[in-house]
Amino acid sequence: MELELRHLKVIRAIDEAGSLTRAATSLGLAQSALSAQLKRIERVLGGTLFVRDRGGARPTPLGELVLDRARVLLPAMRQLQEDAQRFSQTWGEGLRFRIGGTHGPLLGALVDRISELHPEAPLSTVTSWSVSEICDLVLTGRLDFALIGVCGESSPPAADQLAWQPVGRDPVFVMLSERHPHAGDGELELSKLAEERWANAPGDGCFGDCFTAACSRAGFTPLSVFETDTASCVHLVQVGRAVGLCRATFPPTPGIVTMPLTGTPLSWRHLVGHHPGSSAAGGAPTVALHSRQVHGEAARRNPRYVRWLEANARYGTAG
Repeated sequence: MELELRHLKVIRAIDEAGSLTRAATSLGLAQSALSAQLKRIERVLGGTLFVRDRGGARPTPLGELVLDRARVLLPAMRQLQEDAQRFSQTWGEGLRFRIGGTHGPLLGALVDRISELHPEAPLSTVTSWSVSEICDLVLTGRLDFALIGVCGESSPPAADQLAWQPVGRDPVFVMLSERHPHAGDGELELSKLAEERWANAPGDGCFGDCFTAACSRAGFTPLSVFETDTASCVHLVQVGRAVGLCRATFPPTPGIVTMPLTGTPLSWRHLVGHHPGSSAAGGAPTVALHSRQVHGEAARRNPRYVRWLEANARYGTAG
């Protein structure tokens, strides 16, 4: 016999009831049948789960261990079942994808994946440097979903009105020209870039302030920051006019190397949000699933990030 979820439900029922007699009643079983089932479960787990006396049934240390796991696994399985049911109800049936996103590779990859898996579903996109603008469009019903990023642990806009699901968490890497003196380093202290000029894409979150604060902690103030579109940032880095900042999922690019900053002073969280009351809300699990898949694919395209993740398990694609 192998341990199954139904066995965990039995163990939890005995613990909640405090005795086999009451647990048998709640489960609709004869006490003898429940007792026999408990013995089979204990044989599988290799020890006694409950001390039974006139006072009822109390978990042993092994029983406490199993109950701790059951308190995590049973709600997770229930959530999985609910998500799967919603997913199956919306898969290919009335799905609509009006997606807003900030500029970056994840939105394009998400559009590609949705187009392949839901070829009949209406699909459109809006991009903006402003996360707040995208969220306003979702709140007013002009978009169904927002694929955005926020700096560090900061909250997304309209956190009390939109439902947000995590996609992934990335460290912020530095972009260097392949001819840069530090291009061959494994990782880089931010302080070693004190004399550099910087290139970065615009946005309306706190990232600029967090970058300035990180530089201050490293003992310097940035000489200058060229705030411009992504293509221009890449060009300035390639020709050696600046160094740049990017999420670790930034795709491999000719003439550029990306590397982690020592201590991970900056990080970025990818999120997908929707309005719970919208007609498209049923498709939210689908969009979240596809977003995580494209994030994972993007991470795997950067070998340096793959190696970095092996030692930094709290980052990467959301589970």
